[in-house]
Amino acid sequence: MSDFIAAADREILARHGLDSFESLWALRLEAVDEPNTGRGGWSSVFRLGLGEATYYLKRQSNFLSRNLLRPFGEPTFAREFRNICRYQKLGVPALQAAFFGYRLVEGERRAILLTRALDGWRELAGWLDAWPAMAAGKRSAIIVAVADLARRLHGAGQVHGCFYPKHVFLRETQAGFEACLIDLEKTRPLLLGRRDRVKDLEALVRRADAWGEVEVRELLSGYLERGQDSADVNDWLARLASRRRDKERAQ
Repeated sequence: MSDFIAAADREILARHGLDSFESLWALRLEAVDEPNTGRGGWSSVFRLGLGEATYYLKRQSNFLSRNLLRPFGEPTFAREFRNICRYQKLGVPALQAAFFGYRLVEGERRAILLTRALDGWRELAGWLDAWPAMAAGKRSAIIVAVADLARRLHGAGQVHGCFYPKHVFLRETQAGFEACLIDLEKTRPLLLGRRDRVKDLEALVRRADAWGEVEVRELLSGYLERGQDSADVNDWLARLASRRRDKERAQ
């Protein structure tokens, strides 16, 4: 069975004897958290340091998702890997895949997804924890980067599906901040226009507890490329609030 190995990682993995499905599956590492045992199987994440490069090694067995196109299921990593490739093709900043492989071993459906660690990056949730003590200029630069990421995502015709602060990563640069996305399993094409876009942004804003209306206006202003007091920003602000009320009533 043919496996994917990124050109930039092939030599590093080969040098450490880890350029095959079997070697990565057999590697003994300590999991970074408790295995996910839903979906009738298991899925685990490990941190793998190889000198100059650091990765997250994700392995799963019989951990499947099903839909109309795949009624018998497929490993959830297969869908995430396809989405990583799609984001790269569309120019949407996201995590990078180094290896992907899938095996059927005596009825057991195994999958491996190896991604580059985002060392030097920090999830938005972490920045929000320090929000009150942060300089106003840095806060604005973070919001600008998140707005730009959301605009690029939706402009490429994609909905993230879990656009949460813990899935948005930021890195400070000389020019400000750059942002990228992780956890692409639930990504799908943007089919419902503004409704889908509002859904993504509301999921982010609802979990960004440190943000008030001022920050949300700034986010929408950057996303829509309109003035903060424009009719468009006011309309979107109302739509986000309406969706949030609907979500709260449904809980």
